[in-house]
Amino acid sequence: MKQLLFIGSTVADVVVRIPFLPRTGEDLHVSAQHTSLGGCACNAFLAARRAGQAACTLFSPVGSGVWGDWVQGALEKRGIRTPIPRVQTPSGCCYCLVEDDGERTFLSHHGAEYLFEAAWFDAIDLRDYAGVYLCGLEVEETTGDVVISALESEAPRRLYFAPGPRICRIRPEKLARVMALHPVLHLNASEAAAFTGTEELARAAGLLHDITDNDVVITLGEQGALVLDGMGCRVIPGVPAQVVDTIGAGDAHIGTIMAAEADGLPLGEAVQLANRVSAAVVSTAGAELPEEKWTEVLGGWRAART
Repeated sequence: MKQLLFIGSTVADVVVRIPFLPRTGEDLHVSAQHTSLGGCACNAFLAARRAGQAACTLFSPVGSGVWGDWVQGALEKRGIRTPIPRVQTPSGCCYCLVEDDGERTFLSHHGAEYLFEAAWFDAIDLRDYAGVYLCGLEVEETTGDVVISALESEAPRRLYFAPGPRICRIRPEKLARVMALHPVLHLNASEAAAFTGTEELARAAGLLHDITDNDVVITLGEQGALVLDGMGCRVIPGVPAQVVDTIGAGDAHIGTIMAAEADGLPLGEAVQLANRVSAAVVSTAGAELPEEKWTEVLGGWRAART
């Protein structure tokens, strides 16, 4: 059985629903609030372990304090264990402000979940994994060099890099080291445009490919995703969805791609499945799909392929 590794954060998402983002000094009524398991790496991991057959490992620190205890309990409830020992630094959390149109804005308080130690990587061999996930938030952090050095010393067979909306804030020398590992890039249209300086996404994908010499996936929301690989550049159509919130949709998309590729699907077909999964995620509150949604999505996918 193939294995997948997800390096990054697991956090408590405090989801707050508001009609719109307030102006300075304005008062708003919150229509709903709940706490759910989140974090980019965790979201991708949760999707991957349901979307395919690969054995998935979440390589994510859990800290102390109220939020660390909450995350630890949520992981134990799901039967998830990480190779990283529990740390004493307090965990942070993420406040997810969700507007009436489903768009989200994150206010992140970073803690132990984003900080890595070199010794932790002694417990694994990165070359054992068919795919390794990495988020840009961990690269940007103060211990980003620790993670990059581990990847450089045991280069993964296929590295998937999701730089995220802060792609332009990652120090250039750090970003260059990650790009030199030839990752599969996964980012959305606004991130691709901001980094490459062009709104023409096929050109943006080409520029990104020139940097990494590997495949590029640019998500387009309900329109699907643009893919550039050995088969050329094309748009894989999306799936219509009634948007509840967009939390975790991109994470679930890349996690599904990793699982599908590990199961032997070519990238284009993997993205087709990922588009279905992310459509289901945006039509559900929070980042984690319930079991019945997974049954529906995977059943519809299998039926469409026969």
